[in-house]
Amino acid sequence: MSVRSRLDVGRAARLFHALSDETRLRILERLRRGERCVCELTDALDAAQSRLSFHLRILKEAGLVTDRRDGRWAYYALNPDALSEAGEVIGDLAPGAGPPARAASSC
Repeated sequence: MSVRSRLDVGRAARLFHALSDETRLRILERLRRGERCVCELTDALDAAQSRLSFHLRILKEAGLVTDRRDGRWAYYALNPDALSEAGEVIGDLAPGAGPPARAASSC
C-alpha cells in the first residue's frame, strides 16, 4: 500500500464515478474472471455495443481497465493497481486515516 499524505480528491471522484453505475460494476465483475472480448461482454450483459463502449470508455479513463486490440477485436482486462488504489482511497476516507486534521473552527 502506498503512503500518501493527502487524498487526491479529483482522482477519487473519477474512481467513484466509474464505480457508481450498475452496468460498469457488472463489467468489472465479468473481468474478474480474466480478459474478455467486447463481443463476449455484449452477449453476457445483453447490452448494445454502443452502450457497452460508453461504459468501457469511462472505466478505461478512470484507469480501472486496460484494453488491447487483436485485429478487429478489442479485449479488456482489469487493472489491479487501480482497484488497489480505489481501496486505498476508501481507507483514506476512514476516520483517523491520513494526516492530523486542523482544529475545527468555533463557528
